[in-house]
Amino acid sequence: MKMLKKILTVACLLAVLTVAFGCSEEGPMEKAGKKIDKAAQEAGQQMDKAAEDAGNAAKKVFE
Repeated sequence: MKMLKKILTVACLLAVLTVAFGCSEEGPMEKAGKKIDKAAQEAGQQMDKAAEDAGNAAKKVFE
C-alpha cells in the first residue's frame, strides 16, 4: 500500500510539472491571438478618441 501511495505521488508530481513547464513556448495560434487582441485594443482606443473628438466638435457647434 505504501508503494502505491509513492507511485501515485510521483505520478501526480510529474503531471503537475509537465503542465507547468510543457507550455512555456508560444505556438503560432497563441501569437496570432495576441496580435488580434492588440489590434482590437488599439481599435477600441481609436474609437474612444474619435468619440471624444466628435463630442468636442459638437460642443463647439452648440456654443
